Amino acid sequence: MKKIIAIIKPFKLEEVREALAVVGVTGLTVTDVKGFGRQKGHTELYRGAEYLVDFLPKVRVEVIVTADKVDPIIEAIIAAARTGKIGDGKIFVQSVEQVLRIRTGETNEAAI
Repeated sequence: MKKIIAIIKPFKLEEVREALAVVGVTGLTVTDVKGFGRQKGHTELYRGAEYLVDFLPKVRVEVIVTADKVDPIIEAIIAAARTGKIGDGKIFVQSVEQVLRIRTGETNEAAI
């Protein structure tokens, strides 16, 4: 099993959610996060004063899937989240050793 973590722009969340539904993802976790990469923030103008915003708002989407679904899910996220501009985000794939559904006691693939 694999955990796919995608850090995306907030306005792309709905498109990513719809793309994941099309490829069969039935559940996901979404967290509002802040961070920066090569983009290094940006400057904003507030009441005539210019200031630097170091940490930009992003959305972290997490999905646990079987290993055979990883590539289609990554392709769906890329297609939905890409704008072609700096700051589109990143995707990370991690191994998951065990999954347990608390309510029923199901484990691993059955728990997903």
